[in-house]
Order: sequence, then C-alpha cells, then structure tokens
Amino acid sequence: MPQDELYGHAFDIYETACVNMRLIFNYGVAFSMFSFLDEYLKWLQLLLIAGVLVYVIRLKKLCYMVPSGILIGAGLSNIYDRFVHGGVVDYVYWHCGFDFAIFNFADVMIDFAVLWLLIYNLKPRFCTKKSKITL
Repeated sequence: MPQDELYGHAFDIYETACVNMRLIFNYGVAFSMFSFLDEYLKWLQLLLIAGVLVYVIRLKKLCYMVPSGILIGAGLSNIYDRFVHGGVVDYVYWHCGFDFAIFNFADVMIDFAVLWLLIYNLKPRFCTKKSKITL
C-alpha cells in the first residue's frame, strides 16, 4: 500500500461489538482540534511539556513527580508520532452504545495523569508536605 494512502484513511484492523482496532492518523489534538497548525503543533506541544517539567521541578513536591512523569512521557510519545508520521497514531475506536473518538494508550495516560494532578490540586491533603524535595 502506498504511504499517502495509509496516512489519509482509516483502516479497521480488528473488529468487535464494542471496540475496534482502527488505524488513523490524527493531525490535531483531541477531536482533531488545532489541525490547522500543521508543523507548528508539535513545537507548541514540546514547549507545553517543557513548561510542565519546569513547573514540577520548581514545585519541589515529590507527590507530583509520578503523575507528571506519566503526563510528560505520554505527551512525548504523541510528539514522537508527530515527528515520525506527521500525526498521532490513534487506534482504539470505542463504539459500544455510542460513537466515541479514536484514541491511543498515551491519550488515556494523559487523561489519567491530569485527573491525578487535579485531585492533588483540589484536595491538597493527598499530597503531604513531608514529601518535599530538597535540591
């Protein structure tokens, strides 16, 4: 199959009643938003991840390190796809009861890490002050 055909279409690889493995390349962010930014999007995302890293290092709280590491690692995974394929490789299509967006594992981990960080910010008692990092 020619490469331009692969990058321009969705292909079902495996199908079930609720979840399909469907290969597609997302050229934007969630729900293909900001796809008009083309090549600039990956550089903006790199800046955003660098900002998160700087923020977490300056925060010096150990409890933020694991969710931030998950967030940064998953974000870098998607950015890697942008550099190699021009878009993020999405492959999980949930359609049980309703049609949902096609996403990948890194997207799930980003959502999980953001939720974890929100909990720490909304309920600070979960992040104790004893776990400060001294540099």
